[in-house]
Order: sequence, then structure tokens, then C-alpha cells
Amino acid sequence: MKKEHDIRYELSAKKLKITPQRVKVLEAIYEMDNHPTTENVIDYVRKSDPNISAGTVYNILEVLVKNDLIKKVKTEKDVMRYDGMTENHHHLYCKQCDYIEDYTNSELDKILKDYFEQNKIDNFIIDEIKLSISGNFVIHKNKNH
Repeated sequence: MKKEHDIRYELSAKKLKITPQRVKVLEAIYEMDNHPTTENVIDYVRKSDPNISAGTVYNILEVLVKNDLIKKVKTEKDVMRYDGMTENHHHLYCKQCDYIEDYTNSELDKILKDYFEQNKIDNFIIDEIKLSISGNFVIHKNKNH
């Protein structure tokens, strides 16, 4: 988990005003480390700040996404989740328990990059390549399952 000092630095580096609410929302995403939904973030933040409004959390999440501090991840069930890992990686999505796990593999990244360099898509410029691999974990990681 990133410390408050690191979170403050990340916000400052993006020239964002450092507010207690922004720090708490970003801290929640890092602390939960499970691609939380907006509702998960709201519940987490309200433990230390019971008066924060849902609208404030929604707005902060959008600011963090626009400034590349977090990423949006949409599940197969059309639920929007948030990811604090901004480095290139892929996702393993368990359809049974709705759990998302980060997956990094430099060999796979190279294969994908090489493939698309050799097989260009007409009228399309690729910014990044991310896979969402769906299946089921043999041992379910979602504590609610």
C-alpha cells in the first residue's frame, strides 16, 4: 500500500489540489487492492469521513481517471471498477465470483506488440493493449463468494 506521503506526491505531480477527500479516495483504491466499485470506495472512505457525499467520491474518481492516477475497469457484468495500478498489465476476471486479478507477463506483452506491429489495423492507432481474460479461479479469491 502507498503511504499518504506518496499519495500527496502523486496528486502534486499531476498539479492537483491536495484535499483530504482526494487523499482518502486514492488511499481507498490502493488499500483495497481489489479493483473496487464506486460503492466500495464510498463505504471505505465513510469509515473515516462519514459525511463525504457519494457525489464527491464520484467526482474525485473521475478527476483521478482523467489524470491517469487510476484506471477504469469494466466487468462482464457491466460494473465499473477502479484500478490503482497504472502500469501496463492485463486482468484475469473470474465470472463466477466477480473477482479481478492483475496479470503481468512481459513475454505476452512483446507477443501482442509484435503482432500488432506486423498486422496493422486500418485507420486505427493503438495506444495500449490490455487483455481481459475471463474464466473461473479454481480457488475463489472473492471473500463474498
